[in-house]
Amino acid sequence: MDYHHSLMHAARNKAIADYLRSNGYENALAEFQREADMPGDVEKKYSGLLEKKWTSVIRLQKKVMDLESKLSECEKEVSGGAPTRDKRSPSEWIPRPPEKYCLTGHRSPVTKVLFHPVYSVMVSSSEDASIKVWDYETGDYERTLKGHTDSVQDIAFDHTGKLLASCSADMTIKLWDFNGYECIKTLHGHDHNVSSICFMPSGDFIVSSSRDKTIKMWEVSTGYCVKTFTGHREWVRSVKVNQDGSLLASCSNDQTVRVWIAANKECKLELREHEHVVECIAWAPETALPTINEALGSELTNDSSSKDQTKKGRNSPFLISGSRDKTIKLWDIGAGVCVMTLVGHDNWVRGILFHPAGKYIVSAADDKTVRIWDYKNKRCSKTLEAHQHFVTSLAFHKSSPYVITGSVDLTVKVWECR
Repeated sequence: MDYHHSLMHAARNKAIADYLRSNGYENALAEFQREADMPGDVEKKYSGLLEKKWTSVIRLQKKVMDLESKLSECEKEVSGGAPTRDKRSPSEWIPRPPEKYCLTGHRSPVTKVLFHPVYSVMVSSSEDASIKVWDYETGDYERTLKGHTDSVQDIAFDHTGKLLASCSADMTIKLWDFNGYECIKTLHGHDHNVSSICFMPSGDFIVSSSRDKTIKMWEVSTGYCVKTFTGHREWVRSVKVNQDGSLLASCSNDQTVRVWIAANKECKLELREHEHVVECIAWAPETALPTINEALGSELTNDSSSKDQTKKGRNSPFLISGSRDKTIKLWDIGAGVCVMTLVGHDNWVRGILFHPAGKYIVSAADDKTVRIWDYKNKRCSKTLEAHQHFVTSLAFHKSSPYVITGSVDLTVKVWECR
């Protein structure tokens, strides 16, 4: 037996002797020491060693079991009707477990995740007051943007990706030059936590919403506030601009969704049907209209006017909202009514969007899941157990097969779609 091996052997024997002694097996100990040819006393360093080894074996077994379940999840996906990419069109791609990357670095809950419109990077904001930049293809951490003094609540790029806007509980909005990564302007004007931000399609203006109950429009070049929209009775959680920039949608702790005419600050609609705070909203893209029309086709009444409508299909804007009442609602903005409610999440719905191809609605919630809804058939077609804690945000890449999620568990995850 080589020297190293005999040393290990002796150490193991001492650990066994210590175990026998500390558990009071005196006869067995004497017998063991005699047979093992071992001197009378066992040094301190062997005390409890056997127990330690044993628990570390258990820990490793647990790790192995976790990996095995992840592997079997992968195998199920491969064999069980998750065709490879070539077999299914990009319009059907959805995120599949397990995640491709789980990125750590934030020291507090992640509030928002966002893809860059051009580069293969994504950005995450956090209650730790920082914004982090990551490469979603390699999983590499790139850098951290610091400047806010309190939780960063939301982030948005202009269409070129040269400008990043961020808003914070420190009551400010910051504009960052995303090529040099420096803060070029700080906008002051809100009187409370600024919860949401987005660029107008032109990129010349940004719109923000706040706990001060207002929505504000700001001119990017000067940093001036040019309009204030008032009407919500509580904290405005989110504001989103429609495709052509003519309408804003907002949602609030007052349990309503509102639609505003961007040009003249007029509130066009107040939608009340949720039974709790409305956390998130998203406009339906053009690509969703065919599916929406199929879904609602049967529900049109039979008078003649709507027969014509069925032939044309509805062209009015549509909006989805997610709420703490655990539901997702689809609204026909032309008619000013809720046309569908999706039920399935077991906790607050925090993030919502349409699949870029329009066939699915994807949502994230405090039940720690991400759900893919085949809303044409009003059913949830897939549930991802996404995080260890509440899922606060999700984003779908416009053209590459990736989804990202952020969570109270401090991580950002990258999911591949197929």
